[in-house]
Amino acid sequence: MFEFFKKRKKIVIPLAVILVLVGLFLVFRPGGGEQAGQFQTATIERGNLTATVGATGTVRARQTGTLVWQTAGTVEDVNVEIGDQIQAGDVLASISKTSLPQNIILAEAEMVSAQRALDDLLKSDTARAQAWIAMRNAEEAFEKAYDYRDALNYPVKRTRVVMVKEKTPYGLVDVPKTKTYKVEGTDEEKAEADADLALKEAQYEDAKRAYERIADGPNQDDLAAAQARVDAAQATLDLAHLTAPFAGTVTEANPLPGDQVVAGAMAFRVDDLSSLLVDVELSEVDINSVTVGQTVTLSFDAILGQEYEGQVIKVSQAGTLVGGVVNFTVTVELTNADELVKPGMTAAVNIVVKEINDAVLVPNRAVRLADGDRVVYMMGEDGTPDKVEIRLGASSDTMSVVVGGDLQEGDEIILNPPVEFQGGGGPPF
Repeated sequence: MFEFFKKRKKIVIPLAVILVLVGLFLVFRPGGGEQAGQFQTATIERGNLTATVGATGTVRARQTGTLVWQTAGTVEDVNVEIGDQIQAGDVLASISKTSLPQNIILAEAEMVSAQRALDDLLKSDTARAQAWIAMRNAEEAFEKAYDYRDALNYPVKRTRVVMVKEKTPYGLVDVPKTKTYKVEGTDEEKAEADADLALKEAQYEDAKRAYERIADGPNQDDLAAAQARVDAAQATLDLAHLTAPFAGTVTEANPLPGDQVVAGAMAFRVDDLSSLLVDVELSEVDINSVTVGQTVTLSFDAILGQEYEGQVIKVSQAGTLVGGVVNFTVTVELTNADELVKPGMTAAVNIVVKEINDAVLVPNRAVRLADGDRVVYMMGEDGTPDKVEIRLGASSDTMSVVVGGDLQEGDEIILNPPVEFQGGGGPPF
């Protein structure tokens, strides 16, 4: 038998091909009795449709802080570990004082001096009393200089005692006599008096301003300067400690007591896990359908079989061009996150952009594109598919709303029409 087919293979092979083609024609010929059995059908019904926009993003905390050492030294105390809840201002770790640079050690003495000066301004009345005395003395000196300069402008009678000789029974003797004469200041005296008067006036004005600054309490500029000294000293001392910048959870902790550290070395990471966010990038085609407050569903590859809820809290108003595509950033907040969701996880995000109730729906898998029109196929009376044009509205992953055309509720459509009836193209979804 084998030898028979081997000798006649040029006849047998073409004949086999013909038999296969004939069989296919019998199965798929128009009006064929078995053709209807090859199609899957569905009945058009009314229902609710939820339209979504999907994207992927990475989970992040609302606020994240990385703490690094600000100076070199030996770690003395470590007060927290991974997972600890902390409050803003908590000291997480500190460096031994004896291992600190000299400027930080000396800052403690500067702090004492600066704080004392600030306390004196706030509590002591000595400065105000001293300023009043200085102002009074300067005023008296100014008044004397003014009177003297004024006197040089007018001739005045002055008297002086002189000794004259008179004859007496005892002979000639010196007898005191009062002599009156007029005196007027010279130009040189006036110039010197003018200079002295100007100096005394300037000194008085300075003393007056100094007193007025503190007459009703410490001067605000002086207080600000004194407080600045305190703050500068405190900032230098704080280089020896790492404090929490905000309330959160310690998610990374590197230092151990006794470690030798240098400035810039990473020590802790703190995350505010009270709220978890996901940033996703949407195309310019989808962005105008997304608004703040829309409902979101999220799923994670790392958390199987569980779906989470969220809400859109921020929509970017400016796009970013990346690789020739314009994307917009949308921020989603998880509303029911649990301990399984962690920063860094990848999330599949579906934003509900529209919800339509009681609409005529058609399965997306049944829709085809024919000559630029969307169509579905219904089984004709002769057993062959008939094309029906339709117009679609909002769509989800599986269904679309029928907004026009000849398709009616209750019609039975073909879900898998054969290629020869599709009219080219394919599913427009």
